[in-house]
Amino acid sequence: MQLGRIALIAAVLCGFGAVPAHAATIEIVVDKLVYTPAEVTAKVGDTIEWDNKDFLEHTATANDGSWNELLPPKKKGSMVVTKAGTFDYYCKLHPNMKAKLTVTP
Repeated sequence: MQLGRIALIAAVLCGFGAVPAHAATIEIVVDKLVYTPAEVTAKVGDTIEWDNKDFLEHTATANDGSWNELLPPKKKGSMVVTKAGTFDYYCKLHPNMKAKLTVTP
């Protein structure tokens, strides 16, 4: 019985029993035709949530076309980031609205 307990402790100490880290939710507020914050950093697996406080519809559209989120007025939109990189994005309906998302592995 003692040997089994020692093996369990050794496994935990070596990382076999480690609990995976929880993904984060990163909120970006859209208000008065501005994304705030305009630059955020996330990790692969995190959720980006845009909270559109404007009375206008917006999008969060990657410049490279890899994603496009519709943000209805007074509603939230979200996506889970799936790949690392730096992504500039903008609103298709209001192209002067610009921001940057940096995703690390």
